[in-house]
Amino acid sequence: MKAIELFAGAGGLSIGIGRAGFKPERIVEWEPNCQRTLLANRHASQADAKRWPLEIERDVRDADFTAHEGKIELVSGGPPCQPFSVGGRHRAQADRRDMFPEAVRAVREVKPRAFIFENVRGLTRARFSSYYEYIKLQMQYPELVAMDDEDWSTHLRRLERHHTSSRAERGLEYRLVAEVLNAADYGVPQKRHRVFFVGFRKDQGIEWSFPEASHSQEALLWDQAHGDYFERHNVSKAERWSNAERTRSRAERLTEKPAELPWLTVRDALATLPDPERNPAEASGLSGHRFQPGARSYPGHTGSPLDDAAKALKAGVHGVPGGENMLARPDGSVRYFTVRESARLQTFPDTYRIEGVWSEAMRQLGNAVPVTLAERVARSVALALRSAESTKQ
Repeated sequence: MKAIELFAGAGGLSIGIGRAGFKPERIVEWEPNCQRTLLANRHASQADAKRWPLEIERDVRDADFTAHEGKIELVSGGPPCQPFSVGGRHRAQADRRDMFPEAVRAVREVKPRAFIFENVRGLTRARFSSYYEYIKLQMQYPELVAMDDEDWSTHLRRLERHHTSSRAERGLEYRLVAEVLNAADYGVPQKRHRVFFVGFRKDQGIEWSFPEASHSQEALLWDQAHGDYFERHNVSKAERWSNAERTRSRAERLTEKPAELPWLTVRDALATLPDPERNPAEASGLSGHRFQPGARSYPGHTGSPLDDAAKALKAGVHGVPGGENMLARPDGSVRYFTVRESARLQTFPDTYRIEGVWSEAMRQLGNAVPVTLAERVARSVALALRSAESTKQ
């Protein structure tokens, strides 16, 4: 099945949809370091990137997608999220970095059978509620474009009237489902909440819902209190539940083993990597696995404990945030995650290179879609599309 990937970033969503069976016909990414990452992996024939187009297009605003009309199964991407991010400046629809209109244009021109877009959870906050509804209605009715004299709020009212009218000639229409997903619930060793928008063209007649969560925090707590988690990792009794007595009490109160798999932890993700600070010689042979000095802990920014899913990696407006993206050891010391460690927390394969200096590489990873989460959602979409196709035959 063919796909077009917009706002590809470091490639997390691209890898996920590729593993789900989609082949990107075009990939668009504006940011230079992300472009270098995508091209470096494509030219190196990295396993997930070798089927990507040889050319990575730069500016979605210059791209014409009309030649692909009716020939593409999926349009996907993560429109720049800074306008809605907790770490951004919160300008939303007034921010020129808001690329949702370009995402909607691509859907309008391509008319894919389905689309997958994702963004930060901050988009769903109360202060953006009207614009959030505006985004969803544009995705549902991509041909109902704003007129020259309409601002976004006036266009929203027209979309609302169109949506509720029983007499409207709807034209191109998508059935949309939007939901905030926690990556940790899908096998990613990171508590990362993202809102996903999944739409199917109405004429496909597809019934769909997001895949059920496969992992849970309760299952992790059970494994730690009643299973062999600590023994598996050879954790001494002195280090267990370090600075987590409240969590330990909660775990020990569990009386029944949960049905889900345990959340993956930082320790699970990094178990086979040498410590770059304590074993620099051993770590030096691994791409992007070099110690970065300067990490410090302060109130509200205390790093990610080893025996929990990591806190969400941050991109930062002005570089890597000082108290984020770091490991908190049981002895109280902290250090920054390396690029390779951060890539693992985002479930990128070890063979995948992230280009740029440390701060730029971390920014790419802080903005990325976790590969495993992207794959889970994309596989579910692919299954629905294949099932609909076989039903028609």
